[in-house]
Amino acid sequence: MTEYRAHFDADIAFVNGGGLRAEAFRLDLPSPQLTEAEIGELLVRHLGLALVGNVTLSNLEIVEEAHRGSRGVGAAASAGSGDGSQRGRLIDLSHVISEGLVTYPGIPAPVITPHLTREASREHYAAGTEFEIDVIAMAGNTGTYLDSPFHRYEGGGDLASLSLETLVGIPAEVFRVTDAAERGIPAEVFFDRELAGTAVLLHTGWSRHFGTPEYGHGAPFLSEAGAQHLADAGVAIVGIDSLNIDDTESGGTRPAHSILLAAGIHVVEHLTALGDVPVRGARFTAVPPRVAGFGTFPVRAFAEVPAAS
Repeated sequence: MTEYRAHFDADIAFVNGGGLRAEAFRLDLPSPQLTEAEIGELLVRHLGLALVGNVTLSNLEIVEEAHRGSRGVGAAASAGSGDGSQRGRLIDLSHVISEGLVTYPGIPAPVITPHLTREASREHYAAGTEFEIDVIAMAGNTGTYLDSPFHRYEGGGDLASLSLETLVGIPAEVFRVTDAAERGIPAEVFFDRELAGTAVLLHTGWSRHFGTPEYGHGAPFLSEAGAQHLADAGVAIVGIDSLNIDDTESGGTRPAHSILLAAGIHVVEHLTALGDVPVRGARFTAVPPRVAGFGTFPVRAFAEVPAAS
């Protein structure tokens, strides 16, 4: 395989003052088609420079020449380049939020209205520049969302208090109960696994009804005994692809919410695509914005499956 290097002089200026000059510098290139700006970026990465304001190259020549191991080029760089090539597969577990979406019967659907239209914005910006700024009015219980303790308890932690360590990259344990004979998921389902610190994801298959009238009736849920078992096991998150973690047809009791949120365990409802997540080995993420005095908000929930899976 033919390899290429760039020969050039360079002047580098820093945003906080000062500069650096290089003469007859040689740099490995991943391709001979790189632009001057791209070569300048490679130079900055190779030298490990910070706060660079400008890179100017002169006397640039690209030649066929064996690589010498410049940082930022080659196999080692591709592994850590941030292009996602070594990252696991990402599975989106969130429903799309759109105007008029009914997530839960009786909770208002989101309404999206323009604050600044593209047409109106043109008078504020240079020719050819325009923006759209919209306002969305919606309940926190919209789409796929996360409940914090404040949702259930006045003195519980709100969304702004949640630690990222409890929301990002949590080891996932998926329980497939799509063929369960009863709506309530019992504690016995969880007896065969060690669950401390995990995200327990309940795959009921009910998400197939999302956005239809059928979604609101006869939905699977987590039993009180099941919630207590998970709280005692010390799980971090419990998620379900159903209408609610509790039985909404039980006359208003909410034991699963009460038990889990009292224990500081996050609840994520209205997940989808759990059938694509392996039973073990994935990592689960569901992060809401840091809103003070607020208990529930939509999340972009997803699972990351290792590349080898």
